[in-house]
Amino acid sequence: MPETAAGQTSDKNDGLALYIHWPFCISKCPYCDFNSHVSDSIDQSLWRSALLQELRTEINENPDRCITSVFFGGGTPSLMAPGTVNDILETATKFWKVDRNLEVTLEANPTSVETGNLNDFKRAGINRLSLGIQSLEDSALKFLGREHSAREALLALDTAREIFSRYSFDLIYCRPHQSLTAWERELTAALEYTGDHISLYQLTIERGTAFFSLWRNGDLTMPDEIITARQFEQTQVILENAGLPAYEISNHAKPGHESQHNLNYWQYGDYVGIGPGAHGRIQHGNQKLAVRRIASPENWRQQVMVESHGIQEKVPLTSAEIFEEMMLMGLRLRRGIDLASLQDKTQQPLFNQINENALTDLISAGFMKKTPYQLKATRAGRQRLNAIMAKLLDRDC
Repeated sequence: MPETAAGQTSDKNDGLALYIHWPFCISKCPYCDFNSHVSDSIDQSLWRSALLQELRTEINENPDRCITSVFFGGGTPSLMAPGTVNDILETATKFWKVDRNLEVTLEANPTSVETGNLNDFKRAGINRLSLGIQSLEDSALKFLGREHSAREALLALDTAREIFSRYSFDLIYCRPHQSLTAWERELTAALEYTGDHISLYQLTIERGTAFFSLWRNGDLTMPDEIITARQFEQTQVILENAGLPAYEISNHAKPGHESQHNLNYWQYGDYVGIGPGAHGRIQHGNQKLAVRRIASPENWRQQVMVESHGIQEKVPLTSAEIFEEMMLMGLRLRRGIDLASLQDKTQQPLFNQINENALTDLISAGFMKKTPYQLKATRAGRQRLNAIMAKLLDRDC
């Protein structure tokens, strides 16, 4: 068992990931469907108090846990005062055990104001940075509604790797009119700045976004499935040749440098979410609880002031719901799903829960692989997970 920073040992079953949601942004990107809100003025003191109060409530509800990772997401959490980050980490690590390899990630945008705070965030306890670069081309950044330029992006990357030994950044591809050649050129340039991790997301049209309205009205044309499949395959080849294979559909890392927070999520470990709209999954006794917090920042804060938490819903999941969630998340991983863990958490063997004939067909078609210990989607299968899940759960096939 690993030794914690406090000199204690942690059982593998008491590990807990902590997610902190900061809901505010300078502007709303047209592709973003996250719980983010534009605000010109933020009372840092009020939000520090509310986040700390909800964190203390979770600590009281879930004592004797060992923190394995902390992730500050958003929104734009680099707009948070570094002192607030410090106080959150100080509170969490004072009352919970701490794994000796604790990973603490902050999402940041590459503007000059925010990168100026990076040293302060490191002193507060951040040891891994995730930069929302999204593109290295000015025209694409303008299309994506980003506030930074390509030059600012490169300067931010230079600053990040000077300050942090672990950093990552995001790029968005499969943009309208983006050719294979153009994406290869942009990705190759990005690799000059890549450390041990990079996240590459295909642009998707999400309901409720500005891009959705444009697409629905016929004013935005997206690449077809053939082009997106080719760009996905092209991306895998380039990154594998660069020593950064995909460990999840959109995430690539040098072996041993994967994001531990993300792995905990995809492997269905326990995690607590703090802040407006944050979700959680946590084991209480023999129940796995799904927790969802109020999305509206002000309504969340008002409830925290009165009830010491912003929870909107906390419900136990059924065995079938746990199975479906574990399958949806686990099949995103290159390593797939551990069948012993799946049976342990659902109390059902695999073939009591899926269509065995459908799995056989998917294996024959080259979309799935199964061993006595593991179930996983192939690279081709990971591009078709929604269709695969529909087949596996259709017991009348």
